[in-house]
Amino acid sequence: MQRFSALALIRHAFTGHKTWRPQWRSPEPKPRYDAVIIGGGGHGLATAYYLATEFGIANVAVLEKGWIGGGNTGRNTTIIRSNYLFDESAALYDHAVKLWEGLSQALNYNVMFSQRGVMMLAHNVHDQQSLKRHVHANRLNGVDNEWLSAPAAKAFCPPLNIEASMRYPVIGAALQRRGGVARHDAVAWGYARAADALGVDIIENCAVTAIRRGVGGAVEAVETTRGAIETRKVGVVAAGNTSTVMAMADLRMPLESYPLQALVSEPVKPIFPCVVMSNTIHAYISQSDKGELVIGAGTDAYVSYTQRGALHVPMHTLEAICELFPIFRRLRMLRNWGGIVDVTPDRSPIIGKTSVAGLYVNCGWGTGGFKATPGSGHLFAWTLAKDEPHPINAPFRLDRFRDGYLIDEAAAAAVAH
Repeated sequence: MQRFSALALIRHAFTGHKTWRPQWRSPEPKPRYDAVIIGGGGHGLATAYYLATEFGIANVAVLEKGWIGGGNTGRNTTIIRSNYLFDESAALYDHAVKLWEGLSQALNYNVMFSQRGVMMLAHNVHDQQSLKRHVHANRLNGVDNEWLSAPAAKAFCPPLNIEASMRYPVIGAALQRRGGVARHDAVAWGYARAADALGVDIIENCAVTAIRRGVGGAVEAVETTRGAIETRKVGVVAAGNTSTVMAMADLRMPLESYPLQALVSEPVKPIFPCVVMSNTIHAYISQSDKGELVIGAGTDAYVSYTQRGALHVPMHTLEAICELFPIFRRLRMLRNWGGIVDVTPDRSPIIGKTSVAGLYVNCGWGTGGFKATPGSGHLFAWTLAKDEPHPINAPFRLDRFRDGYLIDEAAAAAVAH
């Protein structure tokens, strides 16, 4: 049954309004499913879609306590890149980028993927050495990345200030031309519409209250606010809520949750051609298709489940943006927001099986969640369907923290963790 209003889709196509939502009629849950996905964000919806398309498992329920895409999927800065340092991370994120490149065609829905380039700035010798190391490591892994001098960086992004009088002068940059941005809500709705057409049930306003375990401790059902659902496979993809959900199965997760803030300016005509990120000053910026400057700040310095965050974090970010791009100093900010990011000890995700039979988890993405959406969903679907990891996500197993096989990407984000 088609659950999107055609009129609403047309309205979105012409307005592109950020707060618009599809006319979604959530079905009543069936008493039994082959698999249940907890979390109706981009990763959860992508998992359900790939379970149906790649493995023929369409008797799937996606349970969302609020509305689809209303969590971290709708609270990010839409950046996509794969220029990570370590072999395992480069393989994971480049797998996602390759799926991004054909996603609109696969879903028959425009996710507004734009490969405008992601440029990461160097402000000192340490930055320069670190980013050049990334460039060389990426090339060895077949991932595009190149080093630019400061004048070349300004030629690629004319608004950039490279004056030597800056507090943190720009001395160069690493550029991944295949990187870019996509429209976060379109990604969620595109996956939702495609999964729904394949027979997946997407059930909103349905919070999970318990995970029921049977003989031998294996999963046998989930309890929800809309009744019990029997299933032998449960995939948890609930960013910001993973620890709470996993505790229902008596599992403790190696996660800490932090508020991560961002903000947007008033819309202006197209002026900013790419994505620019800076580790040193903890700021990153791009321009949306509506004309807003999308600005990412850092995480708060303390753990929290609040979606608001401390005021000084975006203020420091704006100071940095105004120095890097003086032409934006008179722009007004329209709104700011916070999402909750789950962070692991090695700042890399967990995608795989748990010690509870039939229970799988996909979490710990930190600031890297949105860019990984299609790759994450594809690999997690493989893991659920085959009860074993795909070779790409095998290194990201949960027990690596017991065995010491860490993938330490603490410096991978453009902001401080």
